[in-house]
Order: sequence, then structure tokens, then C-alpha cells
Amino acid sequence: MKPVAVEIRIERQPNKETLEQLGVFRWPTWSKEISEFPWTYADQETCYFLEGEVIVTPDGGSPVQMGKGDLVTFPAGMSCTWKILKDVRKHYRFG
Repeated sequence: MKPVAVEIRIERQPNKETLEQLGVFRWPTWSKEISEFPWTYADQETCYFLEGEVIVTPDGGSPVQMGKGDLVTFPAGMSCTWKILKDVRKHYRFG
């Protein structure tokens, strides 16, 4: 059985109206210092980076760089490695 292709979707510098429509600024926040760790997404996560710079590498996939000002959607079921290059603070929502 072939693994399902997983795609990280990134919208670079979305406008304020898009963020307000999604309710981004009412989502909880998460912060993490420079580090590297494995992660698996049980549910889809959408997040908006307030600070930081990260490289996320899906298992068996290519590294994807993201950071401050990016609106990112991670697919449910994706396993990856997070490498935080600059301390991160982001709003996030699961589901």
C-alpha cells in the first residue's frame, strides 16, 4: 500500500481580512524555544506564526521552511520533524 501524499499548505503574509475571517487572533497561542523534535498530527492543524522560523520535514518528504507572518495548514496523520531555528510563537487551531 502506497503512503498517502501529505502536503503542508502555506499562505505567505495573508492579509488582515483573511486572518480576521478565520478568527486567528482568538485562537490559543503556543511558544517554543530553539529545538528539534518529532511530531505527528492526529488532527489537521492550522496556525499563524507571530514570531520565529522553522523547518518542518515530513517523514519521507522534503523540508519546508516557514515562519513569521505565514498561515500554515498541516494535514491530519502527518508525521514530521520540527527544527525551530528562531523561537516560535503562533496562534493555532486543530480540526
